[in-house]
Amino acid sequence: MSLAIKANRLTPYMFLLPAGIVMILALLYPIGYMIYASFLDWSPSQRIGQAEFIGIRNYINLLGDAAFRESFWVTIRFAAIVVTLEMIVGVGLAMLLDRNIRGMVLLRTVFILPMMIAPIVVGLMWRYMFHPTVGIFNRMLKSFGFEGIPWLADSTWAFIAIVIADVWQWTPFIFILALAATQSLPRSALEAAEIDGANEWQKIVMIKLPLMMPVLIVTLMLRLIDVFKVLEVILVLTNGGPGLSTEILALRIFRTAQEFQELGEAAAMSNMLLMMLMVLTIGMFVYNRVKEAHVAQRRAVIEKDND
Repeated sequence: MSLAIKANRLTPYMFLLPAGIVMILALLYPIGYMIYASFLDWSPSQRIGQAEFIGIRNYINLLGDAAFRESFWVTIRFAAIVVTLEMIVGVGLAMLLDRNIRGMVLLRTVFILPMMIAPIVVGLMWRYMFHPTVGIFNRMLKSFGFEGIPWLADSTWAFIAIVIADVWQWTPFIFILALAATQSLPRSALEAAEIDGANEWQKIVMIKLPLMMPVLIVTLMLRLIDVFKVLEVILVLTNGGPGLSTEILALRIFRTAQEFQELGEAAAMSNMLLMMLMVLTIGMFVYNRVKEAHVAQRRAVIEKDND
């Protein structure tokens, strides 16, 4: 093999080398550092080299920690509820606004405004709205003769409050991606369905949603990953209370490192959260590949029938 051919084969890898080095330094090194820290009894007053190596004791302690288990289940419940609501509302709005109506561009712009607001501001805004005496919700209830709701003082209502705030802020993310997926659908398939006498609901169920499924699965995966990292809004809104009713894992990790000064235990929690997200991501990625193949086959059949 000539030197020129070898050089041509190595050229793409040489172009990728700088990006690979940056990825190793910016991604793999911090993850490795965090994994190593999780095996230490480490406090902020020590350098990492001075910390005592304790093996998997941090992980064992976490499995026996009732507060950690409670935060874990709060996180699972919170993620399941908000992502389900956001997918339903976001996809529904995308279907509703996928039409040529006067003023629709302005309406779409209004719908995406919440996700542009800083999380700290969102938390403060909803905290004032949920205020027991001057908050808008309790004032509206009292104007109709009802008693005010202890939004942030009761465990159940506090959980509902953080769900409302998250759904309000992040439904636009689902809406944008679902609307883009709707507008990229083959018009020929929809026109064929209209010729066959399909109504709007039948087109959504039989044509639009099946063809949009790969995009919706990726959207769901991105939102699931992000919802496990929610911190600022809940920190400002409830600070995890009352009790542990709204303390999700991201907030538990923050408090363990910042307030309890247990960096090794916080690193162990982060690793467990990372592993959970990796399992979810890989599972949804595999499922998405299967769905993409199915949708490609469906598109081919539709195009063949149209021809």
